[in-house]
Amino acid sequence: MNMVKFKNMPEQSYALRESLRSIRTNLQFSGEDVKVILFTSVTPNEGKSTQSFDLARSIAENDKKVLFIDTDIRKSVQVSRLGAKTLDGSPVLGITHYLSGQNNINEVLYATNIPKLFMIFAGSSVPNATELLDSKKFHVLIEKVRELFDYIIIDSPPVQAAIDSSLIAKECDGTVLVLVPEENNVNLIKRSLKQLKASNTRILGVVLNKVKLEKSRYYGRYYGSYY
Repeated sequence: MNMVKFKNMPEQSYALRESLRSIRTNLQFSGEDVKVILFTSVTPNEGKSTQSFDLARSIAENDKKVLFIDTDIRKSVQVSRLGAKTLDGSPVLGITHYLSGQNNINEVLYATNIPKLFMIFAGSSVPNATELLDSKKFHVLIEKVRELFDYIIIDSPPVQAAIDSSLIAKECDGTVLVLVPEENNVNLIKRSLKQLKASNTRILGVVLNKVKLEKSRYYGRYYGSYY
C-alpha cells in the first residue's frame, strides 16, 4: 500500500465542524449495518465531493477506520482539490486502473496523512465509465473493503448527470443526497429520489448545503453557509 499526503487542507470553521458532527452522529444511529454510504447530488456543483470528504475526515477523527472512494470518474476533483501527492512521486492511481484490470486493489488503495483515513481515487478518465462501475469487479471491491474498514464513504456523480450513481447505489447500505435548495426545484429532487429508489437503495437523508441560517438563539452567532 502506497501513501499520499494532502497539501491543501483548509481549516474547518466551528460551524462546519458542528454540522459534520451532527451528520456523523445521525449516520451512526442509522444502524450498525450501515457501513457503505453513497454521497450524490441532484446536479453538478452542489458541494457533494467536499461534503463527503469532510465527513470521511470527521469520522476518521472520531477514531474509526474509514475508506473514501471517489467514483466520480467522469469529472473528479479530489486529487487536485486536496493536492494529493504520493511519497515516491509516482502518479496517483485510482479505481479505473483497478476496474480495467491494470492494477490490483493494494496498488490503488492509499493511506493518507490523516490517521485512519484511506483513499481510492478516481484514476484516469475512461470512455466506458458506466460499464466499469456496473461490473462484477466493482462488486468484489466493495465486498472486500467491507471487511477492512468501519465505514466506506463513496463520492459519486450527480444523479441527473449520469446513471452511475444509481448503479453504485446497488452496492451500498444507504444513500445521502447533497443539495443546494435554491438551485433545485421540487420536481427535479423528486425525480432524482425516484431514480435512486429504483436501485433499492435506502435514502438515509439529505444534506442541505450553502444554506444561510438565521442567528442561533442558543449560541448567539451565525453558523454560515453549511447545514
